Amino acid sequence: MADGAQEQPAAGPLTLSIDIGGSHLKGGVLNTAGLITAGPARIPTPQPARPKAVVGALVAMVMPLAPHDRVSIGFPGVVRHGVVLTAPNLGTAVWQGFPLAAVLAEHLGKPARMLNDATIQGLGVIAQRGVECVLTMGTGMGFALFRDGQLGPHLEMGQHPVKTDKTYDRYVGGAALKQVGRRRWNRRVRTTIALMQTLTNFDTLYIGGGNAGLIEGSLPDNVKIVSNKAGITGGVRLWDNRMDDFFAGQLTAFQAELQPA
Repeated sequence: MADGAQEQPAAGPLTLSIDIGGSHLKGGVLNTAGLITAGPARIPTPQPARPKAVVGALVAMVMPLAPHDRVSIGFPGVVRHGVVLTAPNLGTAVWQGFPLAAVLAEHLGKPARMLNDATIQGLGVIAQRGVECVLTMGTGMGFALFRDGQLGPHLEMGQHPVKTDKTYDRYVGGAALKQVGRRRWNRRVRTTIALMQTLTNFDTLYIGGGNAGLIEGSLPDNVKIVSNKAGITGGVRLWDNRMDDFFAGQLTAFQAELQPA
């Protein structure tokens, strides 16, 4: 079946899954089995990537993908209760505090849930056994951690220094790939894998993102390259029953922060 061809829908609600990246915006409609029934669509991320421009581009991109019943959003930064806290590769200064989930829900007329983009990719590929780590290689380096299928604390590992003068984003991100070339970049990726093993003691590491396909040579048996489509297909997992408590807990914490001291 050609890329973008339609799968037979399964019974149940349809999920519009959106993957926001520093270089591209992607989206597709998923049935409850996680199969794409409309799309995927892909357009360049507006530059500069200000909230109004990104929202407008997203709405225009996904409107032809209707109908859908709910929306999942993967965002490249720290998000809580649908609000952006950081956006390292889009511009934290203009994104901080922006209620992206609520804004898209209003534009699209459907309920929306949002998590970090690497977390959504992980939800699309993990086996839910042991400690599983996810890296995404794109404009920057995304990171997510799971234990027996449960979300670990979100860590912006891409902003952590791997060397005195370099964060992981600058070490293995898209700009580094262009600067040092594929051979040196591949060596850096292997160094990153070894450091993640030491840091997390993962049972399995999954590597996705737009540049994952450029990784060359053999890898340890517990390191797997996964399809970049997981950044979309993982979106259906945000609406699993087991995620209800997670999002309810985020809402409770968010409301508590709003209460006067």
